Amino acid sequence: MRLTRRQLATVLAPAVALAETAAQPAAAPPDEELRAARNRVKTNGETLAGQPVPMATEPAFQFKV
Repeated sequence: MRLTRRQLATVLAPAVALAETAAQPAAAPPDEELRAARNRVKTNGETLAGQPVPMATEPAFQFKV
C-alpha cells in the first residue's frame, strides 16, 4: 500500500490531536492560573530590569502617526 505525504498526514492528524489532548494535565482553577501568570510577568520584569542597556540602544519598533 502506497501513501502520499498528504494522505499520511490526513490519516495521522486525528491521532496526533488525540495524543496531545490526552497529554495535557488537568487545568488549574482560574485564580491560580492568573496568580501564576502575574508571578511570571513580575519575575521576567525583574530579570529585564537588572540587565544593563546602553543609552545608544534603539527600540525594535517605530512610532508613526
